[in-house]
Amino acid sequence: MIKQNICVLFILTLFLTSAYAQNSVNQLDNNGKRHGLWSKDYHQTDQKRYEGVFKHGKEIDSFKFYTLSAGKSVLSAVKVFNEKDSIADVTFLASNKKVISKGQMNGKRFVGEWIFYHKNSSAKMIVENYNDQGLLSGERFVYYLNGGLAESAHYKNGTLDGEAKWFSEQNKLLRDTYYKNDKLEGRTSYYDADGNLTSEGIYIKNQKQGVWKYYKDGKKTKEIDHTTQTVISKKE
Repeated sequence: MIKQNICVLFILTLFLTSAYAQNSVNQLDNNGKRHGLWSKDYHQTDQKRYEGVFKHGKEIDSFKFYTLSAGKSVLSAVKVFNEKDSIADVTFLASNKKVISKGQMNGKRFVGEWIFYHKNSSAKMIVENYNDQGLLSGERFVYYLNGGLAESAHYKNGTLDGEAKWFSEQNKLLRDTYYKNDKLEGRTSYYDADGNLTSEGIYIKNQKQGVWKYYKDGKKTKEIDHTTQTVISKKE
């Protein structure tokens, strides 16, 4: 009889604990703001959409976000919030839990430095910087899988502005140019795969202007004034 009573008491305790745990999720404070642990499923499913902790309406600590894959929830992002501001440290994940990218977000805006990784690798693919408005600002780098630099460029308020370079996987400079407000502006040099200069001249608002020089095997083959489209010199 005693064992039977203990068994009943144990089952009742489990039931009450489960009921209490369920009731402690998705609660509001006295001001109607989300408070404590919150968890939401995708509509008409039992698959989790997100879970995290609120403190009087403000996200704090870690939030986990999920996407549906073949009808199952798969962790796709982790955001770590603090109590002092709206900035979160964010990590995006592939379905195999590999890190795709990481950085900081302010709401839906990227801010500060972001790093993107090559598929199925821990090698960096892109490093870029964002201003407080969520626009590309400052240096942006693209890397080959072997770690070599593929591209470097400077941005200002979301547009290319400044020097930009492209490199081959053998670390040979392929192109060196300048931009202003997303348009080619200023001196530009092109190189072949061996690093030999093939052409050089000036762009103004994406158009070749003035005298351009063209080369082959390190020797100048012709000069063209692209303002008047006149061939100045040419060697066969």
